[in-house]
Amino acid sequence: MAWNQPGNGNNNDRDPWKNQGGRDQGPPDLDEAVKNLLAKLGFGGSGKKGGGKSSGGGFSGKGFGIIAVLLVVVWFIAGFYTVKEAERGVVLRFGNFHNLVESGLHWRPIFVDTVETVDVSNVRQFQSEGFMLTQDENVVHVELDVQYRVINPRDYLFAVENADSSLAQATDSALRYVVGHTTMDEVLTVGRENVRANTLELLENITAPYQLGIQIVDINLLPARPPEAVKDAFDDAIAAQEDEQRFIREAEAYAREREPTARGRVRRILQEAQAYREQQILKAQGEVARFNALLPQYQAAPQVTRERLYLETLEKIYSETAKVMIDVEGSNNMMYLPLEKILERQRRSISSSGMDSIGDQGQSSSNPDSAQSNNRSTTTNPTGRTSDRYDGGRG
Repeated sequence: MAWNQPGNGNNNDRDPWKNQGGRDQGPPDLDEAVKNLLAKLGFGGSGKKGGGKSSGGGFSGKGFGIIAVLLVVVWFIAGFYTVKEAERGVVLRFGNFHNLVESGLHWRPIFVDTVETVDVSNVRQFQSEGFMLTQDENVVHVELDVQYRVINPRDYLFAVENADSSLAQATDSALRYVVGHTTMDEVLTVGRENVRANTLELLENITAPYQLGIQIVDINLLPARPPEAVKDAFDDAIAAQEDEQRFIREAEAYAREREPTARGRVRRILQEAQAYREQQILKAQGEVARFNALLPQYQAAPQVTRERLYLETLEKIYSETAKVMIDVEGSNNMMYLPLEKILERQRRSISSSGMDSIGDQGQSSSNPDSAQSNNRSTTTNPTGRTSDRYDGGRG
């Protein structure tokens, strides 16, 4: 019946929150509810009226069995665990190493075995840095980036107390040793790759006896820098070294450019020398053959052969020179006609008239007795041989 339904008279309030039927019904008793539940499970609880008997207050055997089953089920379910794809599980039985498990779903007897997972796929990294003393007693700030990964989870967890910390300490020791045996210029410029390689080799040798279960993937030597107080001076020094390397590369490029040309010239000179040698040998052999052919003629007519050789020699000499010597009869003077100067002057003239005038001046500058001297001068044949003079001499 609704609260506002008629018939709610005689002060009979039908409010559900108030007592009905004259009984005071308060909130349920929690302790009573728990006792009733335990009594239903057979663990004892509140007494029952019936037959004058009441249940006992202790646990029954059935209750112990149910609790044991529940505990076993909970224990079994809690034993399941999952190892991620990038991880490996290290199983410890009563605190001692038992075995390794791969990724996936596994089960372990809880409270007997414990599992620790280790990431073996991802690459880890850390940095080692600090101010270090070089071989030439200078101070530089060096930073080294180390990349590594775990390859043996058992050694990584149990070979040393903290494998990551041990690797960091070994890296710092190796880096300081290598920098201490290297000059500052090498650390800052050309020797950085040697420092990186030597540090990696020394670090592997240091960590090998400890069996950290770690594989060093790579190390990267970051650009070293001098202390701030001397940074400007070292920047100038580095710039000078870079200029030195640039000049060396330019010189090497120039050498590579000039060397083929020089080698070509050397080969050409050698070939020309070889050709000249062969030419001179053949020429000498020809002279020898000519002499052998001329010897019988000389033996038959020595005087004629001698004069003929003399004339041929003069003909060869005069044919190769532009100078003309004129012997004036009745005088001890020899006139020199500079034909090469005249020819040079003719080449420099611009017009043909100028060339003709230069030629006239050259003719007028000869001997005043040119008519008489021309009658007596030596006439040359097309071969250039002064036959008249020497024919007269031969008489």
